[in-house]
Amino acid sequence: MYELVKGLGRIAKRLPLMLVTDSTCAGQGRSDVTRQVQILAFDGMEVLDYAGPYEVFNVAGEQTSPAAFQVQTVGVSPRPVGRGGFGVVPVCQYSEAPPADILVIPGGRGTRPLMRDQALLAWIAGRAAGAELVMTVCTGALLAAAAGLLDGLAATTHHGAFGELERAAPTATVVRSVRFVRSAPRLYTSAGVSAGVDLALHVVEELAGGEARAATEAEMEWMWDRDQALLS
Repeated sequence: MYELVKGLGRIAKRLPLMLVTDSTCAGQGRSDVTRQVQILAFDGMEVLDYAGPYEVFNVAGEQTSPAAFQVQTVGVSPRPVGRGGFGVVPVCQYSEAPPADILVIPGGRGTRPLMRDQALLAWIAGRAAGAELVMTVCTGALLAAAAGLLDGLAATTHHGAFGELERAAPTATVVRSVRFVRSAPRLYTSAGVSAGVDLALHVVEELAGGEARAATEAEMEWMWDRDQALLS
């Protein structure tokens, strides 16, 4: 038995952490009450870029009645694996996804090869034209730039990718030292990683109100206060 447990432990260490989302593409669509949020998942995405906004919008949906938001994941591939082996099982691939109200584009190293994926870039541009809001997190801004969404606009990204964003969108103004930028009336770009949570909370407040944001922050226990921490 001990050897069996050891063997299972070794297998578990090699398996990626897998998040399975629980809705289906066929059953989803726009609603007059509940905004549909789609988050793009791809190989090499930054975990918190994806999971942070997912948590915010999902919790905000749970804290409002009727639900203000419903979240689903759409993948570039059937089983994308993000940084550190974090795996996601999307409800469907992006090309099969129904229209959504909000599109979230995470960042991560995996954005670089996708900047040459013309089918994906065309899909992003098309979604941006029809969505109520698009938000990029971290280097997700590079995909927005490659899709032509940032031309002539102000935008931000992870501090390590300012130069890349300037090259990807030469006519854009790259804004430094901010958490997020309203690049256009229906487009937000955020700084790196944790900034996506701040932007998602801002969007919750903008679209669902201050009470929804407060309830979401309370449930998530967001904004750790150093003075309230127990240090030893």
